[in-house]
Amino acid sequence: MLCKKLGELCVAKNMRIALAESCTGGNVSALITDVAGSSNWFNGGAVVYSNVAKTHLLDVDKKLIEQDGAVSETTAKAMATGALHKFHADLAVAITGVAGPQGDTTEKPVGTVCFALADHKGVDAKTMHFSSGREYVRRSASFFALEWMVMHLSIQ
Repeated sequence: MLCKKLGELCVAKNMRIALAESCTGGNVSALITDVAGSSNWFNGGAVVYSNVAKTHLLDVDKKLIEQDGAVSETTAKAMATGALHKFHADLAVAITGVAGPQGDTTEKPVGTVCFALADHKGVDAKTMHFSSGREYVRRSASFFALEWMVMHLSIQ
């Protein structure tokens, strides 16, 4: 299981992780906490579905959201950085996207999901495009985030 592997890597490297979830609605946190003993390596996560939550809970600059949008790599980076600091973690991942069926634009169609991964060395971002409906987008985004964390920790 992916979350078990993530936990093994965190324990082996003495690292603690955190999450900032928007379009996944806490699904990644739920998958992680299904693993017994995850409290040893998972500090917590914030479901920041609204822009107000992003600004108030993670200190994402309101002007950044207004300029680039909630679904952007810059916002995802700010979310991940905020989670890293707020949860006193060694690694944090943020997920923000358009799960649908509403909320899309020409520039950001349904299935557009921006991710960011932050650690104390810096922050990286990626944008993915998933299709096949809301549930598939949310599930795919959740597994992508987990896979990215496992890959990142595997090469550290």
